[in-house]
Amino acid sequence: QVQLVESGGGLAQAGGSLRLTCAAYGRTFSGSAMGWLRHAPGKERTFVATISGSGGSTFYAESVKGRITISRDDAKSMVYLEMTSLKPEDTAVYYCAARPVSYTEQRPSRYAYWGQGTQVTVSS
Repeated sequence: QVQLVESGGGLAQAGGSLRLTCAAYGRTFSGSAMGWLRHAPGKERTFVATISGSGGSTFYAESVKGRITISRDDAKSMVYLEMTSLKPEDTAVYYCAARPVSYTEQRPSRYAYWGQGTQVTVSS
């Protein structure tokens, strides 16, 4: 079992930055692919970014590419999402998710473990 706890969300102005953090507890974190996904009001949960178990491979949704960076620190069992040039359409609840394999994944249904989410609100 893996427990994921997100933090770092909040209110930001358009053009601003936020850093989300995900702390992982439980089974071995190293080697597990991790992802960030978001759920905006009235929309389905969508993929944002993913990083492989080794940290050597990352993949981003087109809507955030160039503005958002995912990274991990296996020594601390942490995953980060650096968000810059924020837009109002980035407003959503952001979820950290994990899967017990090493390769990246865009499909939300392929993640086995989820955090409780952290709200990000971007004002115009």
